[in-house]
Amino acid sequence: MPFFKKKKRDIVSENIINVNNQEKNHEPDSWAGTMENVQAMMEKYDRESNTRIFEGFPARVMRWFLVGFSLFSVYMNLIAMWDERTRRASFTGLLILIAFSLYPVRKQAREKKRINHIPWYDRVMGILGSASFFYFVVNVDRIVQAAGRINNLDVVVGAVGILFLLEACRRVTGIPIVIVASGFITYSLFADISFKKIIFNLFYTTEGVIGTPIGVCSTFIVLFIIFGAFLEKTGIADFFIQAANALVGGASGGPAKVAVIASALEGMVSGSSVANTVGSGSVTIPMMKRTGYKGEFAGAVEAAASTGGQIMPPIMGAAAFLMAEMVGIPYARIAVKAILPAVLYFTGIFIMVHLEAKKEGLRGLRKDELPNFRKLVIQNGYLMLPLILLIVMLAVNYKTMATCAMIATGASIVVSMFRKETRLTPSTFADALENAARNTVGVGVACATAGIIAGVVTMTGLGQVLITGVVKLAGSNLFIALVLTMIACIILGMGVPTTANYVIMATTCAPILIAMGVPAIAAHMFVFYFGIVADITPPVALASYAGAAIAKSNPMKTGINSTRLAIAAFIVPYIFVLNPAMLFIETTPRQVIQILITSIAGMYALSAALEGYMFRVLKWWQRIPAAAAGLLLIDPSAVTDLIGVLVFAFLVVSQHIQNKNSQTDKV
Repeated sequence: MPFFKKKKRDIVSENIINVNNQEKNHEPDSWAGTMENVQAMMEKYDRESNTRIFEGFPARVMRWFLVGFSLFSVYMNLIAMWDERTRRASFTGLLILIAFSLYPVRKQAREKKRINHIPWYDRVMGILGSASFFYFVVNVDRIVQAAGRINNLDVVVGAVGILFLLEACRRVTGIPIVIVASGFITYSLFADISFKKIIFNLFYTTEGVIGTPIGVCSTFIVLFIIFGAFLEKTGIADFFIQAANALVGGASGGPAKVAVIASALEGMVSGSSVANTVGSGSVTIPMMKRTGYKGEFAGAVEAAASTGGQIMPPIMGAAAFLMAEMVGIPYARIAVKAILPAVLYFTGIFIMVHLEAKKEGLRGLRKDELPNFRKLVIQNGYLMLPLILLIVMLAVNYKTMATCAMIATGASIVVSMFRKETRLTPSTFADALENAARNTVGVGVACATAGIIAGVVTMTGLGQVLITGVVKLAGSNLFIALVLTMIACIILGMGVPTTANYVIMATTCAPILIAMGVPAIAAHMFVFYFGIVADITPPVALASYAGAAIAKSNPMKTGINSTRLAIAAFIVPYIFVLNPAMLFIETTPRQVIQILITSIAGMYALSAALEGYMFRVLKWWQRIPAAAAGLLLIDPSAVTDLIGVLVFAFLVVSQHIQNKNSQTDKV
């Protein structure tokens, strides 16, 4: 779910139309970037775009209701001194009311284009679902003091609240997480626990629906979403793409490198791989195809890079906040520990893009197509100031994260005043608050639903059952346990939003690794990484399919290419579990420098093996040692680094000799 999620129907369509205007004389079959095509694609791959249409007075009512929700969230966190249960329950109740107001019962309902229409049954479900949570708010003291001895009305209200929460989640985020949550509830029903106790634990305690996930969402996440909405209004997304173009657009295969850098920058404040793919991909994918990249590769580059935004500090798709709560490590330390794995991920994609361009003889953009970097920074570099300020405040632990988010939001409003083109008006100010509320719905209902899963695990002791089962199956072999956990994470992560994805993994899978001696932060990072790559791993590779839709390529081939490009995400987690030094655990500055240099060299060797090209085409017998050298160099230990350097040096020398011999033959 996004912090920096654009108003996609407007900005994405503008990007595509602008690119197509530039390309219509270069590529006759370029993707038609009409508003209808953009909206249809977003509705297909991003359920959050499948909303009802309002016009006139109803549109104004909905707009100001959403603005009010954002302002309510700010008041609730910075001014009100409410009980935790009251705050979380009221926040969730409003989310459910918004969800049933905005989202139809099925995707096909959107095609009817019924303006200003909310069916009577949606109104009833929205009111009942919301009222269930506000019933708890009104009766919170009595229910808490009852300590589980709730009456029949309390049970009915709790059951209705859970039922309508699941339906809201299905509409907003899709069926996968609802199936998982329903499966966990079903398990609790067969665990010799009374129905009344199940409802009490899942609805009326901070171990269920209003547990840690929605607690984090209702404090840190919603305020960072508001920050992202205001930051977006300053035009920083276009600045990211233009800056990347100025830096690497003219290099070999420049547009693909632009996609990697722009997606990494957007990833700093974004939490939706599909929205990132469509947003920046609407610009970069057509440029990549015009440069000479195949559609399957162009779509895969954008999908892999956009998915990497979820693991990019400082925000990490909201997972950093949840991880800090679950692991008990300050947020700033979480962000620091995530830096090197994220750098290796994007370095791997960047190198593979470079090698593909060299192998195919692809050039970059013409000089007259590139913006002037110096001029760009002078004119628009100030747009980065709020983000830089936020990172600094979080790094030095300045006040609370909520306060930091609001200060950064204020800074984004101030910097918008520097130029007329970016200056916020009362209308754009309201737009930012409206967009923030819309973007909060998906992450909010997903967090609340994920709380059900966490609650069942706690209530039934299922976590210990899973730990015992995996340890027994793996025979106390950590590597086998890692492989089994990886498979479970990828399967459970298919089609599930980032935050909910992480909560599921952290609740069910991370304790297994911790029980086998893995440091808590490494275990949580491991399950987070493999939950995220589900977005690019077939068969349910939503980001890859979105990239394929723009590139007009085969979705499955695009997904396979995305998986290959994101190979670092499949290797690095094993490395930092087996050798936590990569997460800066018990390391010295010298070791950090060594790890950085050798790991990047390792990614180069591994990328060369996968691409079949280093300085020239690699023969089959060279690709095997190249892959081995890459894996050895990525492992932070001194022995593997030494062996990896020797093998890598052998490959470089052999490639140099081949080049020299080929030049001699030509003479």
